[in-house]
Amino acid sequence: MADQREPDTVETLAARDADREAALSDVFHRHHLELVRLATLLGAESEAEDVVADAFCELHRNWRKLRSTQAALPYLRAVIVNLVRMRVRHLQVVRKHVEWVREDVDSAEAQALVRDDQRALLDALRELPARQREALVLRYWLGLKEAEIAEAMGISAGAVKAHTARGMAKLGAVLEADGGQ
Repeated sequence: MADQREPDTVETLAARDADREAALSDVFHRHHLELVRLATLLGAESEAEDVVADAFCELHRNWRKLRSTQAALPYLRAVIVNLVRMRVRHLQVVRKHVEWVREDVDSAEAQALVRDDQRALLDALRELPARQREALVLRYWLGLKEAEIAEAMGISAGAVKAHTARGMAKLGAVLEADGGQ
């Protein structure tokens, strides 16, 4: 059966683009800060803004592939998780090939997002393996359900449970060890 819709006109294409831009703008204004915090907590620290900007570029490029407007935020979360993973892998490779290692310094943006009483928790989070840190941040900071976390991380719900349980155990041990010193 042939496609029954009418051919696109300049007007229909312009209207579709305007709808997309309005929806993207709405998602950006409502969730930008939340997404920057997510990237920061996942390990992007000084590059969190860039990671989120790249995620929005991906969303813009793939907007027509979304099943609905409501899929935009989960899509952004998944892209941010993947971009931070790629950044961490890249830094690990670079550090292997560089003889000196500079001490990481948080950016002004990252410092402004975190109160003093949260620094110990952030330091402990940085000691966790990436998957455990991702699962904990998505679960306890964003309050996502297991299925949403699994979608964002690209793993099964069972793996989310395992990463969350192991992450909580290790986080508790790290915080206890730091508190005892």
